[in-house]
Amino acid sequence: MILYAINLLMAIIWAAVTGSASLHNLIFGFVLSTLTLGLIREQINGSGYLGRSMRVLSLVMLFFVELAKSAWKVMLMVLNPRLDLQPGIFAFPLTVQRDFEITLLANLITLTPGTLSVDVSDDKKTLYVHALDCSDVEGTIRDIADGFERKIMEAFQ
Repeated sequence: MILYAINLLMAIIWAAVTGSASLHNLIFGFVLSTLTLGLIREQINGSGYLGRSMRVLSLVMLFFVELAKSAWKVMLMVLNPRLDLQPGIFAFPLTVQRDFEITLLANLITLTPGTLSVDVSDDKKTLYVHALDCSDVEGTIRDIADGFERKIMEAFQ
């Protein structure tokens, strides 16, 4: 997390030195500082910073893909004249363990159309999720585990 803050600071310094605070220049400064930190990673004990950044970017991209897919599914469900929905709440067994990871997973699920994180069990082993269509609960659990949860573990463990 410290390296991320240094990366942001270096991007801001880049914008100040170049005299342009445009979005393109800030992004370029951020990428340039990421590459710089990647080059000196042994000296600053940040061996996995560049790799972690790529894994976090992969998680963000997965979120946008799942967002688009879910929005499309919900649109098709709502526009269907029969409105054959089976809403319900199911228990998702958590593999992630830290509070940050559980919170991130719950928020990603909630931000995806058609699903809503409802509660986490006291032992932090189960996340309860409300879904607009619970016709295939095992498939939904598998999609969350193989998608969001796996990417969160890759990025933050």
